[in-house]
Amino acid sequence: MKIPFLRSILAATGVAAVLALSPVGPAQAADIPCSTAKLIVPWGAGGGTDVLFRIFAETANKHGAEPQLQVVNIGGQGGNKGAKEARKAKADGCTLFAIHQSAITSYLTGRVDFTWDAFEPVAMLTRTPLIVGANPDVPYSNVKELVSEANDRPGEVLAGGTLGSTSHFFFLLIEDATDVKLKHISYDGTRQRMTALLAKNIEIGEINLAAAKKYIQTNELKALGISTAERHPDIPDVATLQEQGIDIVYGTDRGIMLPKGTPKEIVDHYVQILEKVAKDSAYIKAIEAKGSSVEFTPGDAYRDYFDETFTKWKAIAEKVGVYKQKDS
Repeated sequence: MKIPFLRSILAATGVAAVLALSPVGPAQAADIPCSTAKLIVPWGAGGGTDVLFRIFAETANKHGAEPQLQVVNIGGQGGNKGAKEARKAKADGCTLFAIHQSAITSYLTGRVDFTWDAFEPVAMLTRTPLIVGANPDVPYSNVKELVSEANDRPGEVLAGGTLGSTSHFFFLLIEDATDVKLKHISYDGTRQRMTALLAKNIEIGEINLAAAKKYIQTNELKALGISTAERHPDIPDVATLQEQGIDIVYGTDRGIMLPKGTPKEIVDHYVQILEKVAKDSAYIKAIEAKGSSVEFTPGDAYRDYFDETFTKWKAIAEKVGVYKQKDS
């Protein structure tokens, strides 16, 4: 069962005082043979994923995490290069892996032969809603008008995503829900996709609020729709996909895993660290300033989340014809 948004729990139970962060110390019996652990972020520096995990690592270190955490960017292959490095790391607690649903979509679309269960889940940390962005010269101003344009020009509207990742899958979901066909153009990450949109090399692209807010506000980019259940307070004029007749609520859910076979006491040690960070009011505020929310889901509940998401998305991948694995 998925654990609700952490602050809702705190508000409901009246324990706001828990937000005061105590120093993070080692869990009992957790033998981790390093003073600094690598947190592999499989995307380039400065992108949305990198920014959020650096906020996490800095908060954990500030409060005495043992071992201290060091973000190491291993970009390339749509997040898969870093995933491969994390997968082969020793299961001793000295390497952590920053993950989101691209671990599922990369497998479903045949880019790698392993998925989320090649790791040991620790906890989900944050959720970031997705925005259908467009360069300002396109003749449409919302997703309904985009769908009409795509119907008139099947397979011609250039849609920027990262092949096999959540941004690519986002547009596959939109295609499936609206019976349109887009032309998918792959970029390695958010920064490259944003650059292509601003340069008007593509018509639409998946963007997030943290990276695109200033460009939306200055009309350098259009926001055609957002994947939240309700409108976002920072861009209240942007309608949700559901408001526009497309039944999609979607987000990038980021968390941390460890190499397969990591002892339970080490996994539990890091669950404690993540939980304490997730309760830090300054951390919550910093994450919200980046257009995301804290969504703390630890241990078995995080494992269940990935298992359920994989099953659901595999069915969609098969339906839209992008499932590339050979089931045994």
